Amino acid sequence: MDMSEEQKAKIKQLAKQIKNNPGDSFSKFALALEFRKEGEFKKARIMFEDILASDPEYVGVYYHLGKLYEALDRLGDAKELYKKGIDVADQQNEERTQKELKEALEQLKIVMEERTS
Repeated sequence: MDMSEEQKAKIKQLAKQIKNNPGDSFSKFALALEFRKEGEFKKARIMFEDILASDPEYVGVYYHLGKLYEALDRLGDAKELYKKGIDVADQQNEERTQKELKEALEQLKIVMEERTS
């Protein structure tokens, strides 16, 4: 799947913003989502993990990195990430995010149980 010129331009713009402001978690997050959309899972994972390391309070990263871990068959990592994200969302009173993370965790537990039975 080739990237459209529009996608390339968006990725280039986000990369430039990050270069100018390395602490910009929002731009890193947007770039990671673009990489994921393009099937560039390794690049997306690196960006999401960078946000997690530098800005663990950035609550949106937990769901998306967890889903990426699931896609990469890293189910244990996804499970731990969802649990941590639920705690962070709770501390920030982010009820919708907390609900999404709990649902993702429950679905993951079902998948993991099915694999072991």
